[in-house]
Amino acid sequence: MSTTADPAGARAHARAMAGTRVDAMPTIPASAATDLPPGVSSDQVVWDETLAAGGYAARLLKRGTRLRLTDVQGDGAVAMLVFNAERSVERLNVADTVKVQWNAYLGAGRLLLSDMGRVMLSVLDDDTAGHDAFCGASNQASNARKYGDGFNHGAHPNARDRFVIALAKYGLTRRDIHPCIAWFKPVAIAADGTIELDVGPHRAGQAITLRAEMDVIVVLANCPHVRDPRNAYTVTPVRATAWRGDITPADDPIRQASPEGLRAFENVEDYYAR
Repeated sequence: MSTTADPAGARAHARAMAGTRVDAMPTIPASAATDLPPGVSSDQVVWDETLAAGGYAARLLKRGTRLRLTDVQGDGAVAMLVFNAERSVERLNVADTVKVQWNAYLGAGRLLLSDMGRVMLSVLDDDTAGHDAFCGASNQASNARKYGDGFNHGAHPNARDRFVIALAKYGLTRRDIHPCIAWFKPVAIAADGTIELDVGPHRAGQAITLRAEMDVIVVLANCPHVRDPRNAYTVTPVRATAWRGDITPADDPIRQASPEGLRAFENVEDYYAR
């Protein structure tokens, strides 16, 4: 019988796993991805990966790339960080994202803005129940209080520590974690200031499609929402699919939707005019 206790046995075991497929893993090459959005051909796909419960990922997306996040079973809760791929000191600013657009509820037509007044991603399509721009990411302490542990390599990993692993792939550290967006978990603020979380589960297959307006590093962590009241560690897979696309034209309706948004697009164009 083979054993992994010695190098030869470990090598044999590893090679025997060749070709194994599981529900949550990257598709390599990305062009082998199936069940693509309408109008997207396999040769356009640059990234396709499904994040399991507690899963994480990071990817550099070029300007014009489309990114579709799909809540496969209806109980995903994927948190996102965004960085300028060329100068990571510039990053998503959630406060400016909601303040500049006079709206804290993200959906189709909304923009994700950087801390330098530029639009990093725009939301092209959204058929979900909503998202969260208020509460931030779970951490080891919050998970430990709820599930008994929140250790990064345990049964109940938290979003902040998952971010740390993903960020390291791009030379970034825990100090680079900024307030995040949490997709697929609608949060509203009541008239009395109470935070209201619609924990779901929601419709399986709901999705949001974003367009990269800059070269960006997108970081994802699929962990239960920090305010999820359920005692069990409950989160289902989220699929990320990205494909090549054109840069936003001057007459794009999202670009022209508001003077504040137009200025954010103009700031991007000024950046790339160097």
